[in-house]
Amino acid sequence: MRRPLISAVLALPLLCEAALAQPRRQAMAEPTVTGSISPTAVVEARPASFEAFVAGLWPAARARGVSRATFDRAFAGVTPDPKIIELTHRQSEFVKPIWAYLDGAVSEARVARGREMAARYDRTLAAIERKYGVERSVVLGVWGMETNYGSFTGGKDVIRSLATLASIRYRGAFFRDELLTALVILQQGHVSRADMKGSWAGAMGQTQFMPSSFMKYAVDGDGDGRKDIWTSVPDALASTANYLKKHGWKHGLPWAVEVRLPHRFDYRTRSAALPHWAALGLRRADGRALPHGGEASLFMPAGARGPVFLVTANFKAIKAYNSSDSYALGVGHLGERVTGGSRIVAAWPTDEPQLDHGQRRELQARLASFGYAVGEPDGRIGTKTRDALRDFQQRRGLVPDGHPSLAMLEALRGRR
Repeated sequence: MRRPLISAVLALPLLCEAALAQPRRQAMAEPTVTGSISPTAVVEARPASFEAFVAGLWPAARARGVSRATFDRAFAGVTPDPKIIELTHRQSEFVKPIWAYLDGAVSEARVARGREMAARYDRTLAAIERKYGVERSVVLGVWGMETNYGSFTGGKDVIRSLATLASIRYRGAFFRDELLTALVILQQGHVSRADMKGSWAGAMGQTQFMPSSFMKYAVDGDGDGRKDIWTSVPDALASTANYLKKHGWKHGLPWAVEVRLPHRFDYRTRSAALPHWAALGLRRADGRALPHGGEASLFMPAGARGPVFLVTANFKAIKAYNSSDSYALGVGHLGERVTGGSRIVAAWPTDEPQLDHGQRRELQARLASFGYAVGEPDGRIGTKTRDALRDFQQRRGLVPDGHPSLAMLEALRGRR
C-alpha cells in the first residue's frame, strides 16, 4: 500500500494522479513524484555521502533489533538509484480528468480479470468477509487498482529504493523510518533479501504495503504461520481487509451511492444522515431506494454538471489507503463492477477545460489570499480546497459545488 498503499507509479500510469495526491501515503501511499528537494540537491547522491548515510543508520537499526549480519547483507552492493532520484523532482503539468482516470482504472479488461479472480478466490474472499467484516468488492477493488490482481507488484529492490529516498531526506524522515522497518522485516524472516521487491517508493506485495503498514496490518490469511503479501493471495487480501477494518470500514454500508439531485436543490447541506438526504429529495441514479442507515456527504468530483455521489465513512476508509478522491472512486467503482454493479449513470462534462497543475496552484493561492485555510498551494485538490471553493461560490451566489474549474479561477482572479 503506498501505501499500505503506494500504487506503482511507473508500472501503472493510470494511477499517477492518485499517487500524486499522497503526501505520505499514510502508511501505505506512494509518494508523489514532485517534491520540495531541488534538482541540484538530488540529481546526484554521491557514493561517499550515501555510504556515510548507510553507516550512520546502523545504531538506529541495532536499536530496533536488527543484527549486524542482517544489516550488512541488506546493504551489500547497494548504491543510490539515479532513476528514483530523478523521479523525486519530476512534475507533470497535465492533470488527468476524472473520467479519463476512471476509463483506465475501471477498464473492461480490468473488470473482466477481476471477475475471474473473484471466482478463483471465492472461498478465500468469503472467509475474509466473515472474519473482518469487509466486503469482497472493496478488497478486489484495491487489489485490481494496486497491481492488476498481482500481475505487476514492482521489480525494484525495496532496500535500495528506500535507502535512496532516505539518503536525500525526501519527505523528511518518512523514508528513513520505512527503511529501518524494512530491515526489521528482513530480520524477522518475513521475506528473503532477494525477494524484497516493490515499487520505486518501497511499496510491496499484491496490494502494495509500505514496510510500516506491513508490520501494523499484515496477517496470515492461509494458515501457514507466515505473513506473505508477496506470493500468498490469501495473506495479501486478508491484510488489505484488516487495514480497511482498522481504518473504519463498516460492513453493510455502501462506500458511495450515485444520486440525482432535485430541482432547486439547496447545496448548503453537505453532510447528513441518509434518511435526511432522502427527505431533501435525493434519489439513487439507478432508481433504487437510498440506504436507511449511516451518514453521507455530498461529493461532486466533476462539479454540478457531472455525476453526484453521497459518500460514507467507507469512502474515507478507502482514502486511508490512498488519499486521492480519484483513487477512492476508482477502487469503489471497480469493486462494484467486478461484483455485478452497474456503471456510473450520469454523463461526465467532457467538454469542460481542465486546470493544469500550475493553474490549480494559482487557484489555491488565490483562495488563501481571501483568507481561506487551504494549506500550502500544491496543485492537489482535496477537502480543504473544495470546502473553501464552496464557501467562495456560496458567498457570490454561484452553485457551491466546490469544483476547481476555469470559470472559478477566473472568478478568483476578479474577472467575472
